[in-house]
Amino acid sequence: MEAVRKWRSDWRYPTTLLCIYGFFSAVKPLEPFLIPYLTGPDKNFTIEQVNQIVPVWTYSYLCVLVPVFLLTDWLRYKPVVVIQCVSLIITTAMLLWTKGVPAMQAMEFFYGVVTASDVAYFSYIYSVIDLKMYRKATSYCRSVQLLGYTVGSVLGQLLVSFNLLSYNNILVFTLVLTAIALLFSCLLPMPQQSMFFHRTQAGKTAVTEGTERHADETVRGEDENGDAGNGHEEKRVQSSCSRILLQLWRDFLQCYSSRQLLYWSVWWAMATCGYNQTVNYVQVLWEHVQPSQNFSIYNGGVEAASTLLSAATAYGIGFTEVKWELWGELALGAFSGLGAAALFLMTFVGNIWVCYLGYTVFKCLYMLLMTIAMYQIAADLSMERYALVFGANNFGALALQTILTFVVVDSGGLGLSIIPQFTIYASYFSVIAVVFALRGLFTIWRAQGSYKESDPPENNGSGSHEHIF
Repeated sequence: MEAVRKWRSDWRYPTTLLCIYGFFSAVKPLEPFLIPYLTGPDKNFTIEQVNQIVPVWTYSYLCVLVPVFLLTDWLRYKPVVVIQCVSLIITTAMLLWTKGVPAMQAMEFFYGVVTASDVAYFSYIYSVIDLKMYRKATSYCRSVQLLGYTVGSVLGQLLVSFNLLSYNNILVFTLVLTAIALLFSCLLPMPQQSMFFHRTQAGKTAVTEGTERHADETVRGEDENGDAGNGHEEKRVQSSCSRILLQLWRDFLQCYSSRQLLYWSVWWAMATCGYNQTVNYVQVLWEHVQPSQNFSIYNGGVEAASTLLSAATAYGIGFTEVKWELWGELALGAFSGLGAAALFLMTFVGNIWVCYLGYTVFKCLYMLLMTIAMYQIAADLSMERYALVFGANNFGALALQTILTFVVVDSGGLGLSIIPQFTIYASYFSVIAVVFALRGLFTIWRAQGSYKESDPPENNGSGSHEHIF
C-alpha cells in the first residue's frame, strides 16, 4: 500500500492517466472519411447540405471558447476534461444515430465544445506536477495525443480498405474507445490550484498581490462594520472574480505591447484561420477531384502520413541554429508562400495524388511555422501569460475563420462551390506570404543598418556577417 501511495503522489501518476485519456480520445478512425460518410448512402447528404452543416462547428467553437477558457480555470481543469469526453460521446452518438441537417448541426455544436475544451487537456498537468517536470510531461501528453490521431487514421484506413467494418460500425467502435477515455478522465486527481482563479500564494505576481491586499482590506472593512457570513463570502468571491479579470486584461495589454510578439501573433491568428478552413473542407475538394468512392479509401493514409511528417518537421526545427528574431518573419513569408503554392496546385491540377501531396506539404509547412511561432512567443513569457496569449491568438483565428466561413461557405454569404473556395484560401495565404516577406526584408535591412552605424570601422567585414547571421 505504501508503494501505491508513493506512486500516486508522483508526477508520473496524473501524467500517465492524462496520456491514456489523450490517446483514446484522439483515436477517431472515421474522421478521415467524414465527408464520404455524410455524402454516402448512410446519410445521403448533398455537398450543399454539408456546407450548411460544417460551418456550425466554427460558429459554436467561437461562441464557447472564452466561457470554456474561464470555466476551465475556475473549475480546476478536471471537470472540463470530463465534459470534453462526454461531449465527444454525444457528438459520435449523434453522428451515428441521428439524421437530417438540424441534427447534424447540433452535432457540430457539441464538437465545438470538444475542441474548445482542449485547453483543459493541455493545462491540467501544470496544476498537479512540479515546475521542473512541465517540459517532460507536456512532451508526453502532446506525443501521445499525436500518436492517437495517427493510430486512428491508420486504423480507419485499414478498416475501410479491407472492408472490415462499415462506417456505422466504425462509429460504434469509436464510442467504445471514447468510453474508455471517459473512465480514465474520471480517475484523474482533482487539482487544488489553477493558473488564475485558484493560485497559490507563492505563485502570485507582485501586481496581483497588491490587488489582493486592496481587495482584502475592503472585505475586512466591511466585516468590521458587521457584514459577515454569506454576505462576506459573496463579496469575497465577487472581488476575486473582478480582480482576476482585471489582472487578465492588464496582462493582455502588457503582452501585446511588444511589437515582435504582436507580429508573430498576427501571423498565428491569420495562418491558423486559413489552416483550419483548409482542413475542414479538404475532403470536399478530394471528393470533387475524384468522386469515385474507390479513391476516398486513401484519405486515412494521407492523414496519418501528413501527421507523422508534420511531427518530424516540427521536431527537427528544434535542432536548427537560426536567429529567428531576425529571420523569422522572412521565414513566415517564404514558407507561407510555399503553402499557398501547394493550395493552388491542389485546386487547379485536378489530380487526386497531387491533392494528397499538396495537402501533406501544406500541413507540414504550417506545423513547422507554428512551432517556431510558439517558441518565439513563449520565450519571454510566464506560463500564465503564455496561456493568455495562446487563448487570445486562437480566439482571433476563430473570429477570422467565422468571417471567412460566413462570407465564402455559408449560404447566407456567397455560398461558393469548392474550387472557388480553395482559390480564395490559396490567395489568402499568398497575401500572408507577401506581407510577412516584406516585413521580414525590412527587419533584416534595419538590423544591418543599425549594426553598420554602431560597428567601428576597424570591425567592419566578416564580423558584421557573424552578427547578422
